[in-house]
Amino acid sequence: MDSSDREFARWKVRNTAIERRDLIRNPLPLMPDFQRSMRMLGRRPSTQQFIDTIIKKYGTHILISATLGGEEALTMYMAKNKLDRKMVNATQGVEALHQLASSYFIDRDGTMRKLHEIQISSNAIKVTETRTGPLGCSTYDNLDSVSSVLLQSPESKLHLQGLQVIFPEYLQEKFVQSALSYIMCNGEGEYICQKSRCICKCAEDFPQCNCPTTDLQIMENTLVGMAETWEASYSDFENSDEFKSFLKRLPATHFLPVSSVHLLWGSDWDLQNRYRLLQSSLEVQRLKIQRTARKLFGLSVRCHHNPNHQMPRERSVLQWLNRVQSFLYCNENGFWGNFLESQRSCVCHTGATLCQRPIPCVIGGNNSCAMCSLANISQCGSCNKGYKLYRGRCEPQNVDSERSEQFISFETDLDFQDLELKYLLQKMDARLHIHTTFISNEVRLETFFDPRWRKRMSLTLKSNKNRMDYLHMMVGLSMKICQMRNSSVDPMFFVYVNPFSGSHSEGWSMPFGEHGYPRWEKVRLQNSQCFNWTLLLGNRWKTFFETVHIYLRSRAKVPTVLRNDTGQGPVDLSDPNKRQIYIKISDIQVFGYSLRFNADLLRSAVQQVNQSYTQGAQFYSSSSIMLLLLDIRERINRLAPPVAPGKPQLDLFSCMLKHRLKLNNSEMIRVNHALDMYNTEILKQSDHLTSKLC
Repeated sequence: MDSSDREFARWKVRNTAIERRDLIRNPLPLMPDFQRSMRMLGRRPSTQQFIDTIIKKYGTHILISATLGGEEALTMYMAKNKLDRKMVNATQGVEALHQLASSYFIDRDGTMRKLHEIQISSNAIKVTETRTGPLGCSTYDNLDSVSSVLLQSPESKLHLQGLQVIFPEYLQEKFVQSALSYIMCNGEGEYICQKSRCICKCAEDFPQCNCPTTDLQIMENTLVGMAETWEASYSDFENSDEFKSFLKRLPATHFLPVSSVHLLWGSDWDLQNRYRLLQSSLEVQRLKIQRTARKLFGLSVRCHHNPNHQMPRERSVLQWLNRVQSFLYCNENGFWGNFLESQRSCVCHTGATLCQRPIPCVIGGNNSCAMCSLANISQCGSCNKGYKLYRGRCEPQNVDSERSEQFISFETDLDFQDLELKYLLQKMDARLHIHTTFISNEVRLETFFDPRWRKRMSLTLKSNKNRMDYLHMMVGLSMKICQMRNSSVDPMFFVYVNPFSGSHSEGWSMPFGEHGYPRWEKVRLQNSQCFNWTLLLGNRWKTFFETVHIYLRSRAKVPTVLRNDTGQGPVDLSDPNKRQIYIKISDIQVFGYSLRFNADLLRSAVQQVNQSYTQGAQFYSSSSIMLLLLDIRERINRLAPPVAPGKPQLDLFSCMLKHRLKLNNSEMIRVNHALDMYNTEILKQSDHLTSKLC
């Protein structure tokens, strides 16, 4: 290898025109076009005039001075064994090349031509020519082709100055402001600084000049790509060998709740290692997304709209467990869906249930299956102790509804279907009439009265005296109310029901129109001023009753002369002002039927439970009696009135114990507590809370 180099002298350039201070005697040698542009500005040019006339054509700075210089070097790589054999010896060939290289700086073109000829004839040399500074650099692998690269050098220095120095003083400040507006605001507004804070005051045509739209779009696209990478990480995890192996090992012979999937999830070590890698990868991605999002929102501070970006949320373990359930039960026929354990069903993405596989039965204690059916895994194959298999499900084997009928005949000949019962109520069929006693100190039937003040009526059965062997079910209520002509009275009723006798405080109020409860239906009778007011409860809202309390008020537009009247005096039908507020009730009828009730037999069963509980023995020793009383309690409380969501239902069973079986409060508490303990400890059933009525 041989090399030669030398250093060039520094070249200094000065702009002598700018150094002239006497611009009047020695004006600047400006281009005619530039001078013409300056004259077009006038004395008070706008920012846009400066930009269009001067800045876009000639820029913002001029060259004041410059220092240029650098080095030049020639490097030759020689292969002695490839030198021309025609030479006397290799040593003479090397010496000749040394002399040729020395003459490079004297006769560059002639030297490079000779080196070119040697390279072509012998292929024994490689020449590299390097120049720093503005001279450039040339590398000759083959002297027929030359590539030059400019290398920066510390000797090269440029000094620039703003173009305002060649303008008159009255234009210099405006030029600087225009140049800053062009550079910082892209010519779409004026650059203004106040209190160390600089912003662009946008022009009307460019209201978004402060908003770096291009940068924001790039960052938003970057965030979209990051979100796709985030989702791709989930897909990679689901397609990993560890996750697929985990799914294959899950048992398919019975249903897997989230708790069971969680145990299997935590015991798979290979899956846990892969899951930790996923978490680490997502953490790195999350930090990148956060940094980019901060930059995005920082750049959009002066934009008219905020960027719409939401940070991706990492799936929790519970979401992954539900995802596993979806893979097991909602991945059929090439369709996909999400599994809802609370409903034991799938929500398919197609809208139909094409994605749902047969959901296996639930195995476990008590009413859960002991094993799924081999023929149909969605049904039970066998049940746990104390339960029997019925139509693929497990039911308590000792509950006998027919035995409950010996105590209370819940099933009667008048227990009609919904449509049939509604038809009979509308026709006021005599089979549904229940004879009751009308009691009221304030209202007489078939007699006009003043309804402006509260009127109280009661319909009672007095079963404790007259019909002790029956309980009574109400399915409807009807009243016939007549009014005077042009009456402005609008009656309003409040109805309270005592299910098994007792005081007025032990009754519940009918919630008309609330929680699905029916309202009064008002039908005018033909050619009459009378109306039938009917309340149709039907099978949905039928309930036990012993006494019905009806409170009547009116929403009447009372004439001024009657507003101070007490409304308690005798009815004066001759007074036309008073006649329009009078009404009369012609008939009140309760519709329903009676249930046979064996009080002695039921009292004997209750006392057996009560005595066992008092003696401290196993109060659930007789499981048949406990199951029987639980069934009766559930069927009675099921007929309680509706309540608001989240509130407990009324306890009608305790009212029956108190008023029909004559149990005291202590005995009632012991019986209910014994039933609750048996229900939770033996049957493992959740206890339904009730609120006290009696």
